[in-house]
Amino acid sequence: MTIATEWAEKYRPSALADVVGNKNAVETLRIWSEEWLHGIPEKRGLILYGQAGIGKTSTVHALAQDFGWEAVELNASDQRTADVIEKIAGSASKMRTLTGTAGKRLIILDEADNIHGTSDRGGARAIGDIIKKTNQPIVLIANDLYGLSSSLRGLCQEIKFNTLQSRSMIPALKNICREEGIMCGVGVIEKIAENAGGDLRSAVNDLQAVAMGRNEIYIEDIATSQRDTKESIFKVLAKIFKGTDPKTALEATYGLDESPEDLVHWIDENLPVQYETKNKEGVDVDISTGFNYLSRADMFLGRVKKRQNYRLWRYASVLMTCGTVVTRSHIHGGFVKYQPPSLWRRLGQLRAKRNMRDNIASKIGEHCHESMRYARADLTPIYSRMLKDEEYAVDVAASLDLDLDELAYMSGSKKVTKKLQDIHARVQSLLADKVAKDIEFFAAPASDGSAQKKKQIKLDQISNSSGTVDQSVVESTENTAPKKYQRQKPQKTLFDF
Repeated sequence: MTIATEWAEKYRPSALADVVGNKNAVETLRIWSEEWLHGIPEKRGLILYGQAGIGKTSTVHALAQDFGWEAVELNASDQRTADVIEKIAGSASKMRTLTGTAGKRLIILDEADNIHGTSDRGGARAIGDIIKKTNQPIVLIANDLYGLSSSLRGLCQEIKFNTLQSRSMIPALKNICREEGIMCGVGVIEKIAENAGGDLRSAVNDLQAVAMGRNEIYIEDIATSQRDTKESIFKVLAKIFKGTDPKTALEATYGLDESPEDLVHWIDENLPVQYETKNKEGVDVDISTGFNYLSRADMFLGRVKKRQNYRLWRYASVLMTCGTVVTRSHIHGGFVKYQPPSLWRRLGQLRAKRNMRDNIASKIGEHCHESMRYARADLTPIYSRMLKDEEYAVDVAASLDLDLDELAYMSGSKKVTKKLQDIHARVQSLLADKVAKDIEFFAAPASDGSAQKKKQIKLDQISNSSGTVDQSVVESTENTAPKKYQRQKPQKTLFDF
């Protein structure tokens, strides 16, 4: 039994011209790649971010084929610790390609926003170090831009990929039907594209699922074979804050890909701005009543977490949705944009800070030959105190090889100040001087062929007929050399009798 090839892989674009949608993003990617043909650009790394299934990875592979570059990819299925990244991506960023000196290696790190946990320990810091030194193009692919650390984002150029409109997907789906010899009825392609929600990969998978074992498909087949689609959170919020029927709002949450714990944060964030109307006494009646229902819903969510009784979710859902609908005393005109929960943004910022804290602790532990846990708890405060003293700041930062963001974190500053920039500049100058001295120390001394030749001639002249060398003559010859090259007589010590 043969396994059918996935159409999403079979019809993956082989050139940038075949990429569907996001023309501006693709053109920016092309311009950045062309800069590599003439040297090393200012931003050696690139971040492609956007919703899953819109063609980010396919675009990068099409770029590699257009420019004739070899692609080296690490994705979430691979272990991405610091050692693995340095071994694979690090070596690839320095070596020449197998096809010749003119080519490049395109290093691709897919799902870069998911590098975390014990299995990927130190991976984010290793990526940053590689981007700073690479002579090969590096592309990071992420769904969430802010899942990456701020220092890593600062090293890369950012390109956003937007969700695809259904009219952009229709030509690609029709081309697949033509290649597969499938006849489509009126409105079939349009319906599949509409159901995909901007995800081209899902649209191609839906088309393949409907057309499996058929030569013709009609709109009736789509109605019975379409995949389950999830309600958009923004559509559900509109039914909650703008609707008049509590039952409709509650039923809309059934198809929402959000748990009640997440939905209550969405409502909590948007309730004050959606119901911002005061009565004659200056009291926000709708807001206070709405938060009363939310607080009662939160009590049931707490009981779910404590008792692990998920049947209580139904009461929390009714209170937070139906309660918010019946709270509205009058229609609030105008459009106010729905905002994602600020709590999630703060948690994302805290995660980035935790990653930076662990990276710094790793550097301190390596420098002091201690564990990261001990360095984080006991040594980091000491180094932070030393960084606040100008007398030690440069030496400490140079010893740990701290970047600008890590300097700001260690000094307790909320932003990069001019003082920190000056310290960082002095650190880079000090590190450059150290590298130059190391190169000079390990460099082989220049060979003087004429001096060696003269020495050999002189040895030949003082050789006797038996082929031996008169040692007294050699010693007298060596004494004519500069003082630092003369053989030194051993000095007597206290142990010589």
